[in-house]
Amino acid sequence: MTSPNRRDSASLTRAASQRLKIRAVAGTAMATMAASAYANHRLAKRAERDNPPIGRFITVQGVRLHYLERGTGPALVLLHGNGSMIQDFESSGLIDMAARTHRVIVFDRPGYGHSSRPRGMIWTPAAQAALFHEAMRRIGVTRATVLGHSWGCSVAVALADRFPGTVSGLVLASGYYYPSARADVVGLSVPAVPVLGDVLRYAVSPHLARLTWPAVIEHLFAPRPVPPKFAGFPKEMAVRPSQIRASAAETALMIPRAAAARPRYAALSMPVAILAGAEDRLIDCEEQSARLHEEIAQSSFDRLPGEGHMIHQTATTALMAAIDKVAAPRTLAVA
Repeated sequence: MTSPNRRDSASLTRAASQRLKIRAVAGTAMATMAASAYANHRLAKRAERDNPPIGRFITVQGVRLHYLERGTGPALVLLHGNGSMIQDFESSGLIDMAARTHRVIVFDRPGYGHSSRPRGMIWTPAAQAALFHEAMRRIGVTRATVLGHSWGCSVAVALADRFPGTVSGLVLASGYYYPSARADVVGLSVPAVPVLGDVLRYAVSPHLARLTWPAVIEHLFAPRPVPPKFAGFPKEMAVRPSQIRASAAETALMIPRAAAARPRYAALSMPVAILAGAEDRLIDCEEQSARLHEEIAQSSFDRLPGEGHMIHQTATTALMAAIDKVAAPRTLAVA
């Protein structure tokens, strides 16, 4: 018969062995996470070397903004969506198309491409609008047509609302304007959470982003196929930890910012062209763009049949036509 002392000793030995196993597993996990974070840091630096800046820099409000400028004529400012950068508009062909008749300025918004995103600021659409207003003034743009795509629409609307004398017309493509139930927002916002988000965006999120990239891009373009011209978009720049944080932060702001902006839409006084893909699988065309058209009296609305979210890529001529339509009143007034 086993004595109580022997049983106690065996229990203590098993407990000690379990603690050692837990420590070993935890140590291995931490080492794996650290190695993953280091690898992603190196990959991010390599992506920046392989995709050097294609434009110029201007420092405004502590933000080092990267922007591209082409063409001459009336000014046109392009603002990209969440997770994107200048190369999205460049690969679409819209920059070259618009530069035939406009002075086109395309910004990497804060945290995207080669633009910095200081952590001491919550980069709401209003905060970004103030940033771009000052940047435009500094580069000699006093009045411009402003085009936003997706999240960039929120910034474009904020710019027009806060600085109406600067914005002669708006082109809003595939925008999100009214709060709605979005189950995807919670999960996609996690990398913006302090500490936990920092760990995830360095050690885990870039790997997940690479794995899901094909499916995500197909979803954005659906029902259209992904066009060959999009192959030039620098994926590795988009999956850097810094850009993942910017994207997550803007995802978290999406619903509350739409709620805050909603009362201001009817006050917009400049010409507004609204475009959306009728089969957009990311943002409902009827609940968002069609509804906005009803609220803004002087707006036009093009519901593009068979198009998805990336209409600047797949319906580029439609966006150029909207730019020309919105810019026409100003051109006639100047003449």
